[in-house]
This record gives sequence, C-alpha cells and structure tokens, in this order.
Amino acid sequence: MRLVLTLVCREFETLQVALADGLEAVAGAGNPVLDMQQLGEGAIDLFTEGESPQDLARAAARALERQPADFCAQPAEDRRKRLLVADMDSTIIGCECLDEIADFAGLKAEIAAITARAMAGEIQFEGALIERVSKLAGLGLGALEDVYAQRVRLEPGAETMVRTMAAHGARCVLVSGGFDFFTSRVSAAAGFAAHRGNRLIDDGVRLSGEVAQPILGREAKLAALVEEAAALGLDLSQTAAIGDGANDLAMIEAAGLGVAYRAKPIVAERARARIEHTDLTAMLFFQGYEADAFVRGPA
Repeated sequence: MRLVLTLVCREFETLQVALADGLEAVAGAGNPVLDMQQLGEGAIDLFTEGESPQDLARAAARALERQPADFCAQPAEDRRKRLLVADMDSTIIGCECLDEIADFAGLKAEIAAITARAMAGEIQFEGALIERVSKLAGLGLGALEDVYAQRVRLEPGAETMVRTMAAHGARCVLVSGGFDFFTSRVSAAAGFAAHRGNRLIDDGVRLSGEVAQPILGREAKLAALVEEAAALGLDLSQTAAIGDGANDLAMIEAAGLGVAYRAKPIVAERARARIEHTDLTAMLFFQGYEADAFVRGPA
C-alpha cells in the first residue's frame, strides 16, 4: 500500500527540522521514503510503502514529539475528500457561543465549567445543554446579536479550508451542538453549503430557557455525516470531519479523514490526525492540496 506522511509547520525553518524527524519516523516504520513533494512553505508529503498507516502514525508521533509540527499518516490514494462536516464552536470559530451568551447574563464562569465537562466527555452533552440553556431564561435576544458582533471570529484558515474544498467540488457542511442563530451566520461567512444547529426557543423578545427538541448532539452529528455522504453517493472513506469536543468524536472516528482541532484529550487521543500547532489550512495539506491552489477569499 502506498502511504503518505504529511508534515505541516508554521515556518519553513521549523519544517526543515521536523523533516529530519519525519524521515526517521518513516524509517522507524520499516519503510524507505520513495518520494517527497513540497506542498507549501511549511508543508511536505513523504511517500512510502507499507501495510499500516497506524504504524506510520505511531512512529511519527514518537519522532515528532518535541517538534511544533502537525502530521497525518494515511493511504495516499483517494485522500482528497468530497465531503467535509465541521464542528463550529472552538473549531471554525474561536469561542463557545453559549459561554459568551452566558457572559451577558453574568453566568459565564458557571456555564463555562459545565461546557468544559461536556466537551471533555465527563457528562452527557444533551443534559448539559438543557441545564445551561435553562439558566438563560429571560435574557434579551439582543445578547445573541452582541455575541455574534463582538465575540465570534473565524479561526485562522477556516475560510480558506472551506472555500478551497468547495472550489474543488467538495460539499462542506457546518454541524454544531450550538445554535442555528450562529451557524447560519458563520456558515455564510466561511462559505459552507449548509448548516445544522440547535434552536433556542424565545417569545420574540427574550429567551425562554428552553432548547428545541430533538437536540443535536454526538449521535446527530454522526447521523449528519452519514446522511450527507449517502445523499452524495459517497462511502464514508471519502469524507472528512473535524472538531474539538467529545460530541464530535463519533463523526471524527467514522470519517475517512477525522481530525481533532486543538481538541480535548479524549478526542485528540482517538482521532486519526490532530491540528495543534498550525491552523485549519493543515486540513488541506493533509489532503494533498498545494498552497498555490488555496482559495483565500470569497469565490
């Protein structure tokens, strides 16, 4: 089987150091490097032959442990995916919207603590969401507008990742355990084709403290991946998923390319690849896109 180990660093100089360790990783997996391809100033592909991308990934993790490099080991064939399903909070954007809404009610510390436990997989997501939303009863809807305007920012590389994949024929879908008030706006800003999220119930002026059922959580995210793939006639091996929390884990494990983005330990340990040191354009390098093919603004 032809395998590829992709190394991604922030700077060319860092990549040169990481490259030596990457070559050591390929050798440690018992296979010679057959070819190398520079993808960008801070990214390179190392091609080899082997039976197990998992063995190559483990060798790379050992060799690159002290390097500020992100990497992905996978079969070289068909690594460019035709469907992307992405989480929103702390993945496509740099905040947890519910925590920021809570800040306007003077409850951020209390609610953020529950959020952290849910994202770490310590408590059930659905119950935690109901509990947190209940504490916001009576909060004016203007708080949602203020959160979006003042707190919500796309993560570095998010728009480039989405628009590049879309420009090359992939369908990109934003699927969040957060709220459709934000997914609708964030999906438009980043270039997603569609979005799914939970709905906060209100009376037209204030939040009721309830969230519409059924709640979109871990299993619903997996279902979204499966449904979107089926609609396109794709095998799950042709899909990619990215997220940071425990409710993203099922879709990350099911996708052909499942990536943990600055993720909680339970997710980082079980994802096929991680992005810890660079930005979301690493997702493109993992698929073999060259930097020259990136779409960096609205199409």
